Amino acid sequence: MSTPPVFKIIPTTQKYDWGKIGNSSKVAQFASASKIPGFTLEESAPYAELWMGTHPKSPSHVLESNVILSEHLAAHPELIGKHVAGRFDASNGNLPFLFKVLAIEKALSIQTHPDKQTAEVLFAQQPDIYKDDNHKPEMALALTPFAALCGFLPLPKIATYLRTTRELAALIPPSITTEFLVNASSTTPTGPVEKVALKNLFAALMTADEAAVKTQLDLLVARYKAGGTQVEGESQDIVELVIRLDSQFPGDIGIFCAFLLNYVHLKPGEAIFLGAGEPHAYISGDIMECMANSDNVIRAGLTPKLRDIPNLVSGLTYEAAEPSKHVVDPAPFRASATSTLYDPPIPEFSVVQVVLGAGSTETHPTVAGPSIAIVTDGAGSVKWTGAPNGLEIGQGEVFFIGADTEISFSSPSGLTVYRAFVEAN
Repeated sequence: MSTPPVFKIIPTTQKYDWGKIGNSSKVAQFASASKIPGFTLEESAPYAELWMGTHPKSPSHVLESNVILSEHLAAHPELIGKHVAGRFDASNGNLPFLFKVLAIEKALSIQTHPDKQTAEVLFAQQPDIYKDDNHKPEMALALTPFAALCGFLPLPKIATYLRTTRELAALIPPSITTEFLVNASSTTPTGPVEKVALKNLFAALMTADEAAVKTQLDLLVARYKAGGTQVEGESQDIVELVIRLDSQFPGDIGIFCAFLLNYVHLKPGEAIFLGAGEPHAYISGDIMECMANSDNVIRAGLTPKLRDIPNLVSGLTYEAAEPSKHVVDPAPFRASATSTLYDPPIPEFSVVQVVLGAGSTETHPTVAGPSIAIVTDGAGSVKWTGAPNGLEIGQGEVFFIGADTEISFSSPSGLTVYRAFVEAN
């Protein structure tokens, strides 16, 4: 039996303690506006994530039939397309990507995601902790002002902190500090020797004595709150970050990662990409997030959840660079003036932002793979060949677009859509 190539789906919401509260959360706003079946807004609850995809932890359903999306796609493989199904083993209806909205009030954990080989080992050894065998490269695209820690700072900047921030230096054995400082001035800052020095430094910090961590963190926060003299490298940004993180996770070793990782601020429409083995922590803001279809997270700080420091330390790439390394530069989507492409350096997904003014239309030519799209603002319609009336779409509504389907958006009053898709090539 044939099925329409475009149809609405039901996303799921996740209440994690780091989420924004009640209707201040984009997740709650979208769920309320789109009238997700069974969703009732609780003004005191934290709404952290909106999931759109086929991950078995929290799969989307087809709105009209309430069938699980992966089951519907498995029954209609033409919606995924044979090339994508072949390359990503999607014959069971599972998409190679997972699309999300995140609303962050409290910092997420210091974390990384495993590469494919590591994910397979972790899943085989600890399936109760690591729930699947896939890697999880991810892209964060800001909906509102967004802050994050991402990737290791350039080595000379870390060296400056080690020399001048006494509370940090007190937690590192002198031999490791000396080794790092010698190599931090190398002309090959991410060569094998430098990576070993950075790994040793990071491992020493993350395994520092808990009592010593608390003592030094208390001294650091007291110095900052007293308005004490900031030393070289300690910007007001870092001062405020340390105080913020300490208020959320008092005494946590992860707070010292503020001196090892890049602290970035994104404006709406800006994006960063984190590959496997790159440390990061999202601090605040609302984002669109797209990733390979996985929920594997290795944590080491700023969290009440399990900390797997050995696997995190062993799994990092120890690339040290300016934050620009992680930036995803937007580009016009197929020469469009109203659709913007964010295309990270992995095959599992890309994301298009569509912004229509009042009375505008926009046509997307065929994409050789499946898509999931969400309306984040406004209302309008999406149409395709054989469906002159199309679908009416409004804020928070999520819809699936089958492979090889040309679509057109229109809106009488303005419309913003984010579309995640995959192509085999």
